[in-house]
Amino acid sequence: MASLHLSSSHARLLRCSPTSPFPMLPMSRARTLSFTPLRSKFSSFPRIYAFSSNDIKVGSNIEVDGAPWRVLEFLHVKPGKGAAFVRTKVRNYVTGNTVEKTFRAGSTIQEANIAKETKQFTYKDGSQFVFMDLATYEETRLTEAEVGEKTKWLKEGMDCNVVFWNGRVIDFELPIIVKLTVVDVDPGVRGDTAQGGSKPATLDTGAVINVPLFVNTGEEIFVDTRTGQYTNRA
Repeated sequence: MASLHLSSSHARLLRCSPTSPFPMLPMSRARTLSFTPLRSKFSSFPRIYAFSSNDIKVGSNIEVDGAPWRVLEFLHVKPGKGAAFVRTKVRNYVTGNTVEKTFRAGSTIQEANIAKETKQFTYKDGSQFVFMDLATYEETRLTEAEVGEKTKWLKEGMDCNVVFWNGRVIDFELPIIVKLTVVDVDPGVRGDTAQGGSKPATLDTGAVINVPLFVNTGEEIFVDTRTGQYTNRA
């Protein structure tokens, strides 16, 4: 608590002046005015913590050799002799390549500036796939090379996560489970459900997958985009 000390003449002026911004105070209280210092607006800023190899976990985004990587697997190893280390399996966001990388325990690692935004695949414009932010109507375009094999599961109206690295689009993520329509498949026969087995089926996106024998043309099915496998009928 800080204090403001006034001389007796100033105190009398404050007490008597009708234009004074201060309240009229008794002489016994006019000599000392107290105030509380204002708290700095910067005191509430969050602390920034360093990212090290000890912080690595599945899903961590790291930047190594100038490229962004996503951690798929990790294992902390402490050998009987020598320094501890962290063995990882990581996937390159840009190329899609998966490699193993090892880091010394406690070493500093740069965290990749990865951001994801939900956008809807609206249409294909020539060789470009157009994704739209339904809140701002801003469009993001990806080429056929950037979409790659994911086009097998992509349908208009599907919500996807567009991935940005340092503000640049580098990838997009499909929903884990998608609903697609069977457009061509051999007809099923009585007893197929009990016998099991599978048969190839063409879906409305052009993808060909194996489905149970009882699935027929025109039916909607669910497919796991991570494996490309049938899960169940819709």
